[in-house]
Amino acid sequence: MFVGVCAGLQSAAAAAVAAAGSAAGVGNGFSSLANTLAAGYGNNSLGTIGSPALGSLGSGLGLSSASSGRRDSFDRNTSAFSPSLEYGRGKWPTNYGALGTVTASPSPLGIQGSLTPPPTLSTTGMGSSSNLQLGALMSGASGAGSRLISAAPGAEAAKYRNGGLPGINTNGMFGSNSSLFTKLGTGTRASGVAPTLEKPPGRSRLLEDFRNNRFPSLQLRDLANHIVEFSQDQHGSRFIQQKLERATVSEKQMVFSEILTAAYSLMTDVFGNYVIQKFFEFGTPEQKTTLAQKVRGHVLPLALQMYGCRVIQKALESISPDQQQEIVRELDGHVLKCVKDQNGNHVVQKCIECVDPHALQFIINAFSGQVFSLSTHPYGCRVIQRILEHCTQEQTAPILEELHHQTEQLIQDQYGNYVIQHVLEHGKPDDKTQIIMSVRGKVLVLSQHKFASNVVEKCVTHATRAERSFLIEEVCNFNDSALHVMMKDQYANYVVQKMIDVSEPQQRKVLMHKIRPHLNSLRKYTYGKHIIAKLEKFFMKTASAMGVGVGVGGPVGVGVTVGPDLGPIGPPTNGGL
Repeated sequence: MFVGVCAGLQSAAAAAVAAAGSAAGVGNGFSSLANTLAAGYGNNSLGTIGSPALGSLGSGLGLSSASSGRRDSFDRNTSAFSPSLEYGRGKWPTNYGALGTVTASPSPLGIQGSLTPPPTLSTTGMGSSSNLQLGALMSGASGAGSRLISAAPGAEAAKYRNGGLPGINTNGMFGSNSSLFTKLGTGTRASGVAPTLEKPPGRSRLLEDFRNNRFPSLQLRDLANHIVEFSQDQHGSRFIQQKLERATVSEKQMVFSEILTAAYSLMTDVFGNYVIQKFFEFGTPEQKTTLAQKVRGHVLPLALQMYGCRVIQKALESISPDQQQEIVRELDGHVLKCVKDQNGNHVVQKCIECVDPHALQFIINAFSGQVFSLSTHPYGCRVIQRILEHCTQEQTAPILEELHHQTEQLIQDQYGNYVIQHVLEHGKPDDKTQIIMSVRGKVLVLSQHKFASNVVEKCVTHATRAERSFLIEEVCNFNDSALHVMMKDQYANYVVQKMIDVSEPQQRKVLMHKIRPHLNSLRKYTYGKHIIAKLEKFFMKTASAMGVGVGVGGPVGVGVTVGPDLGPIGPPTNGGL
């Protein structure tokens, strides 16, 4: 039986390889390979088909019809094509030799015996030189610009065509004459030890040595003529930033003179922008001034760019008022565009925080008639709050006037409610009163609203004593069913809890007696239990302060008696009302 199985495997392998050779049009080269494979796997240079040295050739290299084990070859967490891995940063060997022995070659990911993704197998010397398309990952003849094509769900290989992957030669998957395995007798060990990593193209030897910790005592002065390159590298940028914090004046000047020639490109670079920011923070006054001049004329595109907006913000924190105003003036006419941009809104906020308000009147003018739409915008609502915090009363007055005309809609908006809360927390008493008056008479409805309930809580917290009394009295005058609805509601229960926290003792007593008949039923509801927990916590705290014992006769909050002024809270222990 075993002999029969082996014979079947040999026949199938011969047929598969011969068919592949015919389809590729490589003629006698693949026929020769098919005959060799059919002659017996244990007696040729490929070794035994099941040997550990070969790994899982059938399933791993796509030579078997059952290749389900390769579906995770391009997993985003482990694949060589994952964006999270650093392409061309010295992690992949660049030379695997030519076809010879099939002892396990080192994996690009460090996993012994794993070949991900399957490379091109060279068949040199077998008739005509051609490439066996292993795993259907390569297309085109060697030297003719091989391209990667997707071979598994989630594969990202199709993005990188014609040598799109840095450090990978278009002549072969691993960059050397379309070869995969180490040639015998070349001096390279075939025991799983990776070949020496070559310097990725475009990276200097100094940076490569630094990244491999070959210069543990490297100093800024050693980076002459390499500052820009280091600034654009993740590790190099961090090194320069750390050194600049304690650098001498001469070292700073050496670094500065090099980055100045590439200042704009560094401002918009994922790593270089941090080096520019460091100079705004630790540079000399002259260096800060010079960099600010480099920003001029480019403020709008930088403000709208992911990394450039950070440079503008740092500059505004670090330069003189005159330079600040020069930068800010470039945004005139583009305020609304910046406010609604995910990057630009941060620049406008920083302008309002750092620049003299009188130089920002053009921002206030741009907001005229736009306050409601901006307050209901995810970025605009932040800018409105910064204006209310930092601008003059004359500038905020028209903003607030527009807000008061739309208070009811803003209270219920997912972003506008934050603007209203901000006024309640930081606004003038008159502005707070106007908002509280718009809430009165609608406490029950607004308390059950996801966003408006937060505003009602802020009203109760920041109102005057008289205003707070009106709001709590409105709740106490509800019929029992309305108060019960509030206490078991997922949002309104927090309003009731806040009222318990901030009410005057006499009003709290009235509120407690209104709640008491509902304690048993509240235990059935998730949010009703919050009210019971609040009551128990409150009375435990009060009893401790008064030195009075607290008796709990039954479940939480039942039969609690604290002090003569409040009387018994909760139903009798027998459960009757």
